[in-house]
Amino acid sequence: MPFINIYLHVIWSTKNRSKSITKELKPLLLEHIKSNAIRKGIFIHAVNCISDHIHFSISLGSDQSIGKIVQLIKGESSHWVNENKLARGKFEWQDDYIAVSVSKSILDKVKKYIENQEEHHRVKSYSEEVEEFRKKYGFEDLK
Repeated sequence: MPFINIYLHVIWSTKNRSKSITKELKPLLLEHIKSNAIRKGIFIHAVNCISDHIHFSISLGSDQSIGKIVQLIKGESSHWVNENKLARGKFEWQDDYIAVSVSKSILDKVKKYIENQEEHHRVKSYSEEVEEFRKKYGFEDLK
């Protein structure tokens, strides 16, 4: 039996950073993502979003890759939103995402950061946040 201890902080935005996650959609979307993740064996420590992007803290299982988990969550959740007509117009996620490893020693700090997205983004835009991640993690080439 493999023993794996890999934690990630994953972020992506809505297509063209449109503000398509409304106050009404947010709780439905988050609950759906959590329940779908359980069905697919994806362990989410924390998830939260604001109108134009979403943050996750997740653990990888022995047969999971970052790309596959992101694909499963993005594809299924956007399909569900559109199938149930929960957004004005077509709901889509941006193709790009950021995924960084997180030490278990700071996992609680990352979870708090994710849980406090509304407060955090009162003073900082998503673009500013992405710029900070680019600098901190050496993603200067990302646009």
